[in-house]
Amino acid sequence: MGGALLVVGDVVTDVVARHRTPLAPATDTAAQIRTLPGGAGANVACWAAYSGLADVRLLARVGTDAGAWHEERLRSAGVRPQVVLDGEAATATVISLVDAAAERTFLTDSGAALRLCPADWSASLLNGVAHLHLSGYLFFADTSRETARLALRAAQERGVTVSVDPASAGFIAELGVDRFLEAVAGADVLLPNADEARLLTGLPETADAAAKLSRHFPLVAATLGAGGALVAAAGSVQDRVPAAPAKAVDSTGAGDAFAGAFLAARLAGADAARAAVEGCGAGARAVALVGGRPPLG
Repeated sequence: MGGALLVVGDVVTDVVARHRTPLAPATDTAAQIRTLPGGAGANVACWAAYSGLADVRLLARVGTDAGAWHEERLRSAGVRPQVVLDGEAATATVISLVDAAAERTFLTDSGAALRLCPADWSASLLNGVAHLHLSGYLFFADTSRETARLALRAAQERGVTVSVDPASAGFIAELGVDRFLEAVAGADVLLPNADEARLLTGLPETADAAAKLSRHFPLVAATLGAGGALVAAAGSVQDRVPAAPAKAVDSTGAGDAFAGAFLAARLAGADAARAAVEGCGAGARAVALVGGRPPLG
């Protein structure tokens, strides 16, 4: 397939706190705490570059407080950032609480990320681009949702395929399933996790949910955590891919790793099943690391 991947999404400062014991209310809980670059969109871009895609681009909005640091980290990861500096809002920040089972819970301050506006977008950003990926977080605020829809329509007009990562079952529930599905209508690929797939369809089984979603989106690749992933198209599950072995320390960014590697493989010509294998491999590498980004170097 060839061509560049353009990600339009979020750049976030992650504060990852790994606590080995349950949180103790109203007092101290010992934790290992690190401040790291993150954000679903940025993570996807970095994992796509790490997976071998030569031309990965990212459009995002950050605050002036941390913009230079984030831009340097993205370039170091092999991503070409188009970072819009926001002088009125701080860079988005997520506090990721990671328990002894490597499960993460997020406290999210979206900051500048969801202030990405139509003026930040230009159809020229699609020059040389073969695929557009939209972070689902953009769809949870009016201004960034308008921008994401603008990018989606521009891609359609150019014949550029589009994928969406639904990003957050909690935020989808708050926005409303129907509103979310209407906003992402027209995407070619949907990359939900199990919770998101079930929420978007109201079905209790992820396989059934993915099959139903594939009647609305040509390709659905749903991640199942330790259960691997499944690929659905034309109303039925086409392939089931097992998870790669991993010793999990932090599940932050595992879905982003899957998406980045999946899209890189597709752009290199892999079929959906092979791309899902690559995605599961990246997900396994991600959970063995602290934070949501691949290692540098």
